[in-house]
Amino acid sequence: MTITEQVLQLPRKEKLKIMETLWIDLSPAKGFETPEWHGQVLKETQAKFDSGEIKALDWEEAKRRLKDEKN
Repeated sequence: MTITEQVLQLPRKEKLKIMETLWIDLSPAKGFETPEWHGQVLKETQAKFDSGEIKALDWEEAKRRLKDEKN
C-alpha cells in the first residue's frame, strides 16, 4: 500500500495533523524563498483593489467562479 493510500484511510483529525506538519516543514522558516514576482503580483493586485478596478468577492462566489472557469 502506498503512503498516499495510507493517508487517505486515516481519520480527518490525523490528516489535519499531517497537513500541519507538512506545512511547517515546507514553510519559509525552512529555507523556502518566495519568488520576487509574487511580491510584484501582490502589489499590482493591491493597487487595482485600492483604485476600485477590482473588488473582493464573497468566498462562495469566488468558488463558484473558479468552478465555472474549470468547466
